[in-house]
Amino acid sequence: MKIIPAIDIQNGNCVRLRQGDFTKETIFNSNPLETAKKWIDHGAERIHLVDLDGARLGNPVNINIISNICQEFPSIPIQIGGGIRDIITAEKYLKSGASFIIIGTKAVEDPDFVKELCRKFPGNIIVGIDAKNGEVATKGWKSISNVTAINLAKEFENFGVSEIVYTDIEKDGMMKGLNIEATVNLAKSVNIPIIASGGVSCIEDIHKISSYVNSGISGIIIGRALYENKINIKEAKKIFEN
Repeated sequence: MKIIPAIDIQNGNCVRLRQGDFTKETIFNSNPLETAKKWIDHGAERIHLVDLDGARLGNPVNINIISNICQEFPSIPIQIGGGIRDIITAEKYLKSGASFIIIGTKAVEDPDFVKELCRKFPGNIIVGIDAKNGEVATKGWKSISNVTAINLAKEFENFGVSEIVYTDIEKDGMMKGLNIEATVNLAKSVNIPIIASGGVSCIEDIHKISSYVNSGISGIIIGRALYENKINIKEAKKIFEN
């Protein structure tokens, strides 16, 4: 199971939000590149980058910053989400050195777009499913659809999607622990590996999710807990090595 630090970028800064509310940001660094280097130096084997402005507006805003990070660390797999809603944007990110691109809103609105991307960029496509009370949210979490997370995930089972990032919005940024039940339920319902996200608060949360390492969960994204020094990456990695 991979430990994946999250770097969310808004207005060029590395920030964390609470429950996806763009007005409730905490700025942790004005230089996301420095933040990426920090987590890689601490032992991160993959980085999760999100263009929050892009997610909200529907087109990439911080693409230059993100591309610079990819080019600076070519040996580290980097997954990118936020505002990727056409093939040209997807191709730009992959050409800049990204290993994976994450499709969220567009995956809900147009599942065939995901199929097309998987055909064009095999092995490079991740679907991001953000849910509140089990229902999928889109457009930077501003809209709640009537599609359930499990039903949406099942649509992609035969597309060639590499992984699904599953985020519980009510947990995200709140430091109250993962929604393990919903995450494991999703992982057991589909044949696509699930990356857990949202609410990791302490090392005990890592211990809890480690019990499900053989349940289809391939990684865990950690945000605020890292920035507030509640979790150490090397310590977290050791849990999965034992």
